[in-house]
This record gives sequence, C-alpha cells and structure tokens, in this order.
Amino acid sequence: MRISVILSTYNSPVWLWKVLCGYDCQSYRDFDLIIADDGSTEDTREIVERFQAESSIPIKHVWHEDNGFRKTEILNKAISASRADYLVISDGDCVPRSDFVDTHRRHARPAHFLCATYYKLTMAVSEAVTEPHIRSGQAFDFKWLHGQGQPKSMKRLRLVAGPMLGSLLNRITPTKANWSGANSSGWRDDILRVNGFDERMKYGGEDKELGDRLKNNGIRPIRLRYSAICLHLEHARGYVDPESYRRNQMIRHETRRGRLVWTPYGIEKANHADNGQYRAA
Repeated sequence: MRISVILSTYNSPVWLWKVLCGYDCQSYRDFDLIIADDGSTEDTREIVERFQAESSIPIKHVWHEDNGFRKTEILNKAISASRADYLVISDGDCVPRSDFVDTHRRHARPAHFLCATYYKLTMAVSEAVTEPHIRSGQAFDFKWLHGQGQPKSMKRLRLVAGPMLGSLLNRITPTKANWSGANSSGWRDDILRVNGFDERMKYGGEDKELGDRLKNNGIRPIRLRYSAICLHLEHARGYVDPESYRRNQMIRHETRRGRLVWTPYGIEKANHADNGQYRAA
C-alpha cells in the first residue's frame, strides 16, 4: 500500500519545519509528503527544499497563487498530484508523534476512512517546542508540556493513553465520527469517487462536508482520537469569516439532506453548476 501524507500550509514556515521534523522521525517510513501550499511566500519553498536536502522522505511542493483562503482547491490539487493508494491528510501546524503514519496504516480498512483530532498547545508552549524536543519525543510527554505552561485538562488523555485504553476511548467517545482536516485518512479512490473537497467552501466545516459525502457513499468512519496523535501548534486565524462559515453550513445542510455523494465543484469541474450532484441510493 503506497501512502501519501498531504499537509496544507499557508505562510507558516517555522511551524511547518517543526511538523516536517515530526515526519522525519516516523517509525514507518515508506510514504511520501505533499505540501499543499495555499499561496505562501518563498520562505515556505525554502523550508521544503531544506527538508528535501536533509531527509530521505520524498517531498513534493504543490503551490498556487495567494488569492484568499483556497485551502480546498490546493488540497484537491495535491490529491490529484498524488499517486498513492492511501492518503493521510493533515495540516502544516500539526506535529505527528513517531507512530502517526504507522497508526493510520495499521488501521486502514476497505470502505472506511479514519478520523482523529489533535492535542492543542498554547502559543507559549508551541513556541517552546523545538526540533530536539520533537526528535526525542519529549514534546509528546505531558509532564514536560505542563512544565512549559500547558494547562491540565482531560484532553491530555490523548497523549497519555496507551494502546488498550486508547482503543477503548476511541470506541466510547461521544464525539461524532467525521473527517477532520487536521488528522484523517482514506483511500484515494474513495475520495476521487466523491470528487474531493467542495471548492466553494472556505474556512469552517470544509473538511466535514467531504466526510458527509464519503458517508453518503457508504464509506464508514473509524475513530482514532486517542491513537493517531499530533500536536497542534497555535496560530492566528485572520481568515475566519462568519459569512463564509454560514455559507459552508448551508452547503453541508444540502449535502446531508440530499444525501449527496458528488460535488460538481471538486477535482473534476462540471460544465454547469447544477449538474452532477449524484445522490446515494
């Protein structure tokens, strides 16, 4: 099974380098990286080239011009650029634990997608995490994180739960299972069958709408919230727009109500906006 890890990013080269260091430390290394770059400056290209020179993990940089928040478009371009059988999709601000890719690989099942989440760090702790902390695994030790100022909460179970407890918590968590743009994976063919991400969607639920169509098409979710672990590095969110979020919610409502499995605004573009919205039986 060939695996591609797709990472979305936008003008966050320092955070991206920390994330790439996490992928360079993976216990399972038979995968490639695709950077889905939503219009970053040359700093990001330089980070990708540095990683290319220093790591044995293959990496590809897929970029388009900066024209506002177009994450769904660049993700679709990255999916098209991949030649893998299986896609892990995450963000360029989510540092993976060393077993991250292997966890997705081991739990992959036909007609299913995997969905997880992240452990969110404060800005101060995000800045305190360095490359040596990531490479040594110390960044995933809650005692160390707490010593840097990370507050205690029940969410720390995502870091401290072992395989048995993690498996139990995955099954009993009340959180609804759906695609998460920060930490999910699925078969490339399954994603292509629903035409990838809906490019009308901006920030806020654009990932979950893909999950809605996958589920409408018979692809079932499996939770890995306490098994596939990554740290979320905090950042500003200047792209948040209440009106865009409202439109996204309307699109999601249409997808769920109509049990739509295909978007004409995805990887394959329809000639007319009203064509191609195939529904599940």
